[in-house]
Amino acid sequence: MLAVFQTIDLALNLYTWVLIGSAIFSWLYAFNVINSSNQFVNSVGRFLYNVTEPVLRPIRRFLPDLGGIDISPIVLLLIIFFLRSLMWNTLYPLVA
Repeated sequence: MLAVFQTIDLALNLYTWVLIGSAIFSWLYAFNVINSSNQFVNSVGRFLYNVTEPVLRPIRRFLPDLGGIDISPIVLLLIIFFLRSLMWNTLYPLVA
């Protein structure tokens, strides 16, 4: 059972880094730091968008409009942190 918990924890940890990478990429794209006409940059941006947007979209529906500030990645990071803490501190001791 430990292997299942470690695999879920690893997947959540990897998704956390993908989410952080997506946020940084969106800032770099918005401020024209990266070349948006480069095919590799576009493919990386599309990948990050396609991986994170299905999870962020429902969160954005519940958040108030803050103008140009999108705090949905921060909310999702807090949810992931809560799930990891719940998994290791509550669920794993019950199973092990």
